Amino acid sequence: MEAFRMVFKNWRFAALAAVVSSTVFAVATWLPNTRLLWSIWSDASLPIADKLTFPIRLLESIITNFTTLSALYTVAIALLVGINIAFIAYLIHRQQKLSQSGAVAGTFGILSGTVGMGCAACGSLILTSLLGTVGGAGFAAALPLRGGEFGIIGVVLLSASTYFLVKQITKPLVCEPADLKA
Repeated sequence: MEAFRMVFKNWRFAALAAVVSSTVFAVATWLPNTRLLWSIWSDASLPIADKLTFPIRLLESIITNFTTLSALYTVAIALLVGINIAFIAYLIHRQQKLSQSGAVAGTFGILSGTVGMGCAACGSLILTSLLGTVGGAGFAAALPLRGGEFGIIGVVLLSASTYFLVKQITKPLVCEPADLKA
């Protein structure tokens, strides 16, 4: 909880988490409806106001087009991605304040480690849609949760990433001297 207070007491990191989470959620709900979105946007007979409000209304499809399980892990993934990005930004900001020379190496390590996990988890949203194109639709249908396992794995990976980021944030900035560690 301490890491959340440290990071989100700054409104910029809270706003970053909210924007990223909202974007991931929107993309996840729009992804299955890309053809519908395209047909609405390309229809010249529809007023521009309808074209602009339709994607917002389409966000409600999480209730009708998703199973309860898929809606839950979609929301969880969106929230966890937003939190992870805010935590990464906080660590980068803190590292840059401490030392300009070590910031590049630390930033690269944090981004490659955490974003790599995040991408694997976010990939679960895309992976299930790609399975049909590579012949894996039968495999996903044979799974007990019909491919929902990929979303659960994504939540687990993002949760682990969040845990490791929390440990990094709450870790003391200066190591204890060897003679005091007894």
